[in-house]
Amino acid sequence: MSRLKELRKYVDAELDKMEDADKRTSAIAHLYGVSLAATMIARKRGLDPEIASMAAMLHDLYAYKTGSYDDHAHKGAELAREILDELKLTDEAETDTICSAIYHHDDKLLTDAAMDEVLKDADVIHHCMNDLSKAIKDKEQARFDKLCEEFGM
Repeated sequence: MSRLKELRKYVDAELDKMEDADKRTSAIAHLYGVSLAATMIARKRGLDPEIASMAAMLHDLYAYKTGSYDDHAHKGAELAREILDELKLTDEAETDTICSAIYHHDDKLLTDAAMDEVLKDADVIHHCMNDLSKAIKDKEQARFDKLCEEFGM
């Protein structure tokens, strides 16, 4: 089984524990949607698409497990490190890259490392394109505009 498939199996089992079916469906759609977007963005930018996809699969898992978005990016990075250490799917450098991306993914107005930016951008794409009836958040507008330009949309 590939590393990504093994991680998705773990994440799916965690999401299956969510009692609210609508929230569970939303969580699955978001993590898989951001994962797909991260894969595409990383490939376009010459970065590792598998690592990008793995970061995306874990980026909001803390919030879904706890029901809290309070400091979820920082706490989520800690949870991701625990999961990756337990599953032994990544080496130390890959784990650090994934955890950095998760740690910074909520800082949409700042620019960080290349993989951090991939996760932020993938998250923004999903937020902005998953439900076209919703207004784009102020903190995501400039990033979304840059993505539209980058992808010729």
